[in-house]
Amino acid sequence: MIRNLIGAFIGNRIDRRDGRGGVKGAAIDYVAQRVITRMGTPGLLLAGGYGLYRFAKDRRRTRDERV
Repeated sequence: MIRNLIGAFIGNRIDRRDGRGGVKGAAIDYVAQRVITRMGTPGLLLAGGYGLYRFAKDRRRTRDERV
């Protein structure tokens, strides 16, 4: 269940960056799910840590742009 949510989130974010939509986000979603499953707990922690890192980085960048 968690791998589906993480994979969908990753696919959605990458598809959103492109701006066109399409199959690329779904393909990346599928690959991300398989990679996270194969890596097990370390893969889940790595994906979660990277997500938190990006969140903090984007938040910091937004705060700096406002000043």
